[in-house]
Amino acid sequence: AAEPWPENAALYQQLKEEQILLSDNASSLAVQAFLQMCNLPVRVICRANAEYMSPSGKVPFIHVGNQVVSELGPIVQFVKAKGHSLSDGLDEVQKAEMKAYMELVNNMLLTAELYLQWCDDVTVEEITHPRYGSPYPWPLNRILSYQKQWEVRRKMKAIGWAGKTLEQVLEDVDQCCHALSQRLGTQPYFFNKQPTELDALVFGHLFTILTTQLITDELSEKVKNYSNLTAFCRRIEQQYFEGREKDCSTIAAPSSKRSLLR
Repeated sequence: AAEPWPENAALYQQLKEEQILLSDNASSLAVQAFLQMCNLPVRVICRANAEYMSPSGKVPFIHVGNQVVSELGPIVQFVKAKGHSLSDGLDEVQKAEMKAYMELVNNMLLTAELYLQWCDDVTVEEITHPRYGSPYPWPLNRILSYQKQWEVRRKMKAIGWAGKTLEQVLEDVDQCCHALSQRLGTQPYFFNKQPTELDALVFGHLFTILTTQLITDELSEKVKNYSNLTAFCRRIEQQYFEGREKDCSTIAAPSSKRSLLR
């Protein structure tokens, strides 16, 4: 806990423009938002093999000093051990509520993103396979894409999502957004005036959904139906990201439509 946060802390993700997919971009942005809210500087490094460099096989991961930590939950715990926490001011009931909403986001939004990427045939052929395999030569690009698709579809089967239609998945997203909108209300953040890791997680997913060009706009339209959620995304973008250098660390999503500020 006594160790200062190093200046050379780095966050690793896949290549921004041509490779990273919606779900990984959302997860990376959530971690970037969390670290920004903690006022902990991090440099974003894009690597084609980031997924294979990660200790858990998932992105993003951070390299801080001699330690490597992947995914938001473990990163939050790692940062807390170093003396930085966004949720210390919450009581036990609020902390339990925060965790429940984070589970909701991971179970609904993240799963919906994975479903869209790997189970919707048109999206798979037109976006997912070309992007996921883009750094690799043929036939490795196709082999790795099919391997990942098989892995995700097996997970979808295990959690009961394999038989869902796209309409049912979009309805799940709408229900999740409705619950988040109700909880946020007119507050600037989910727990009044200070952001927590829940705000970082929700921002990462909603902002990425709103700014990523997909086959249709059906997914982003579900979010746009809730004006307080889009205002929430704009507020965090302005407060924590506006004016950053336009490099790999910018938060414009792949195939980005636009910043929400424009």
